[in-house]
Amino acid sequence: MKLGARIIKTGVAIVFAFYLAYWFQLPAPIFAGIAAIFALQPSIYRSYKTIIEQVQGNIIGALIAVIFGSAFGHSYVVVGLAVIVTLLIMMKFKLENSISLALVTVIVIMEFQQGDFIEFAILRFATVMVGVLAAFIINLIFLPPKYEERLFTSIKYLQTDIIKWIRLAVRQASEHTSTKQSLRRLRQQFERVNGLYKLFKEERGYTKKSRNVKQRKLVVYRQMLITMTKSIEVLNRLHLHENELSQLPEKFHIMIQERLDFLLTYHEQLLLKYTGKLKAEHTTWIGEEEFLQRNEVMDIFAKHIVLEHAAESQEEFSSYHLLHILSRILDYEENLEHLDTLITSFLQHHPGEKFKEKNEEVI
Repeated sequence: MKLGARIIKTGVAIVFAFYLAYWFQLPAPIFAGIAAIFALQPSIYRSYKTIIEQVQGNIIGALIAVIFGSAFGHSYVVVGLAVIVTLLIMMKFKLENSISLALVTVIVIMEFQQGDFIEFAILRFATVMVGVLAAFIINLIFLPPKYEERLFTSIKYLQTDIIKWIRLAVRQASEHTSTKQSLRRLRQQFERVNGLYKLFKEERGYTKKSRNVKQRKLVVYRQMLITMTKSIEVLNRLHLHENELSQLPEKFHIMIQERLDFLLTYHEQLLLKYTGKLKAEHTTWIGEEEFLQRNEVMDIFAKHIVLEHAAESQEEFSSYHLLHILSRILDYEENLEHLDTLITSFLQHHPGEKFKEKNEEVI
């Protein structure tokens, strides 16, 4: 079991909400703790959006509770009707994310037993808002999330895993079931990495320069994810057509293996290039001068098809599947070249913004 920052921040936010409620001498601080749980978000920007929505939702919930409590009393049926009306209004104003806390506000206000109902409602509303404020403050200053570090580290480790499986698959060295299970796991991990990209995208810069750098970084990371998707597609095709791949003429099998080896090395070097770990003499990737161009690969493939038809060979089915594999490889290659262009452009415009990699747990 992992004790992550989110777990620690939740506990700290609840304690802080209790102390704030106690400092303001608000009754029932437990409701401040409950509000802090609902208001805590995984990013500072989401916390900012949440506190705006929660204020709106709690005002609506408090007003409905006061109106129904003053007009119809505090029976269980009236509470249920107030909840229904609150839900309808919240959905009308598209405040679905704040519904839970708004309903908590309705219930804690309509729990009134005796005394001045308006004063009771104001105190309960204030208690809930203290919890929301406490969660925002904790998220802002206590262990603020660093999503770029987590994002790049996750991309690097996941891409390394994909590259390993492609190298095994193209050499027919991986067991069929293991590759199938790994493909499922890699896709699941990719979704989690994509989630980190969305969280990083939501973070806001405070200066014009930081916003410009952030926009360029987002373009680079998005292309990293697209290229990762293409590499997973290559692995999937190698897995689906492993029998046809094994029946190909040896020269084609070697050609595919060598091409993928070059591309996988290229991909590894691009990740090093982004972190500034690649030597200047290797800014063009190793083996590029010996690499066949895409049109040359397709010419060789087309000549092979013509020869097979001329010889009335039965290898047409294998050639059809070879086209599927080659198309994925060439698509992967094009995206690698585009990623190289983006990384080069980013480093030229922002030479001091190389990603400084740290040892951090991933995914």
